[in-house]
Amino acid sequence: MDSTRPAVHEAGAGAGPDRRGAVVAALMLAMALSALDATIVSTAVPQIVGDLGGFSLFSWLFSGYLLAVTVTLPVYGRLSDTFGRKPVLVAGAVLFLLGSLLCALAWNMGALIAFRVLQGLGGGALQGTVQTLAADLYPLKERPRIQARLSTVWAVSAIAGPGLGGVLATYADWRWIFLVNLPIGALALWLIVRHLHEPARETDGTRARVDWAGALAVFACGGALLTALVQGGVAWPWLSAPSLALFGAGSALLVAVVVIERRAAEPIIPGWVWRRRTIAAVNLALGALGLLMVAPTVFLPTYAQSVLGLAPVAAGFVLSVWTLSWPVSAALSQHVYRRIGFRNTAMLGIGTASLILFAFPFLPYPGEAWQPALLMLLLGAALGLFQLPLVVGVQSTVGWAERGTATASVLFCRQTGQTLGAAVFGAIANGVLAARLGGTGGTGTGTGTGDLDSVTRALDSGAADESVRRAIADAVHAVYLGAAGAAALAFLVLLVVAPRRFPVLPD
Repeated sequence: MDSTRPAVHEAGAGAGPDRRGAVVAALMLAMALSALDATIVSTAVPQIVGDLGGFSLFSWLFSGYLLAVTVTLPVYGRLSDTFGRKPVLVAGAVLFLLGSLLCALAWNMGALIAFRVLQGLGGGALQGTVQTLAADLYPLKERPRIQARLSTVWAVSAIAGPGLGGVLATYADWRWIFLVNLPIGALALWLIVRHLHEPARETDGTRARVDWAGALAVFACGGALLTALVQGGVAWPWLSAPSLALFGAGSALLVAVVVIERRAAEPIIPGWVWRRRTIAAVNLALGALGLLMVAPTVFLPTYAQSVLGLAPVAAGFVLSVWTLSWPVSAALSQHVYRRIGFRNTAMLGIGTASLILFAFPFLPYPGEAWQPALLMLLLGAALGLFQLPLVVGVQSTVGWAERGTATASVLFCRQTGQTLGAAVFGAIANGVLAARLGGTGGTGTGTGTGDLDSVTRALDSGAADESVRRAIADAVHAVYLGAAGAAALAFLVLLVVAPRRFPVLPD
């Protein structure tokens, strides 16, 4: 087992067995709200666009929500350490539900996007605070159990979300996709208010200070840089004026964040997050995890439909199998890290994941559906062995007063990695397609542009030949090789930066 440091005073969430069970149920419901939101909206886009218009803007339904969640994670983490988990979680849930209600009442695409951003402001509090409370409620030896339950919520949501969204949009109305959040969230709120009681914390009598200037700077900096990454190469070229302006503004704001945070008495992003080897290594490793996750989640469905010729439902199943093995592997990881430690368990998982991702380009062409499905099943098992030990390990090296900030930093790095991965791997895929097809899209009509979206549309319309399928296969293979490189980078970070044994505090 990992070594320990001297004990420190810590206040956790007070709950007896019955009360704790009610709180866990509330956390799972709150997590379900955030997890379902990531998948349920996508299947209703045609109905939303048909009702509200604004096709050119619909991608912001996802980008706006993602940006709001990501940039608020550090802020909510620090606030939960300052004021407690309960007020932050309640405020986040209220914001999320208010955003859901307003989304259901939206009158045009611009209003819907604005209300999705409001949802994201609440979603950031849900994601970070739920993970932090899970560590508050359980001692180290029991934390894998609650983390596995939360992973199961994500798995079920990934499978059920698209189907539920399609059913509601087809047989009811797309507005019900947002209204269905209200009873779930109301129940979660009632359970939290009634059953979550945090013990009084020791203070020195001074009023808690919040670094609002730092929070605003972090929000603005993250918003500018993430918008540049999300929209670059999509809404405008990478070297266009909007991209350069956003990257320039983001860089200037980054300097402002550093200056403000170094002067703040209680900074939103304290320096110890990066000065401690354990937390810095886990932040970088989980940033690489977010990067590599883009390969299967974004590109595998296109590969399954375009290369394997599967229907959308079957293509979704090829992807979703990893959500079956991930929570099982995460739940069992405790038996491994209790013997060989957090770092070595995570290195075993990510090392295996690197080999699995590297094997994908060697699948036969066009191949059978079970072949990528098997790799995804194995990949989920490997990543469950990688992620959960790192999250539990980091949470176990800090006391109550630092756990929210540490957890938020981990989640923030993973979310940022996903945003960066979407930009990088999108550029790689489009570059391979352009090289293979010579900018014609391979459609034989001369109307293609050689990017992934255009050739996929050509395949859907039946205007593409076999060369396009091979080009898509080559593009996805290149993306998977990049993902394997990201996994190898995470392995190297853990090997070089992370301590061999995490400095775990006693419960």
